[in-house]
Amino acid sequence: MTKEEASMIGFEIVAYSGDARSKLLLAVENAKTGNFDKCDQLIEEANACLVDAHKSQTELLQQEARGNQVEVGFITVHAQDHLMTTLLLKDIISTLIDVYKK
Repeated sequence: MTKEEASMIGFEIVAYSGDARSKLLLAVENAKTGNFDKCDQLIEEANACLVDAHKSQTELLQQEARGNQVEVGFITVHAQDHLMTTLLLKDIISTLIDVYKK
């Protein structure tokens, strides 16, 4: 896999993770106002985005597991950073929404 191909997958991961992050933050805003139906819907949408991000990430992992050289550039590292921070945000927001629901 070329560096350019890995970068394109990296852009996918950034896009999916960014969409998930936006939806998670909107979910908290809805929880603050007691709109838990919309909050739950946004959480589901964020989870779907994260599944797509994981699928893209898995493509890179599978290439390397098959013995194919994957040239990792800054975009790919940036994508991993986006995904991991969004996953952390998801965990934190989940707890915060539970607090709002009580």
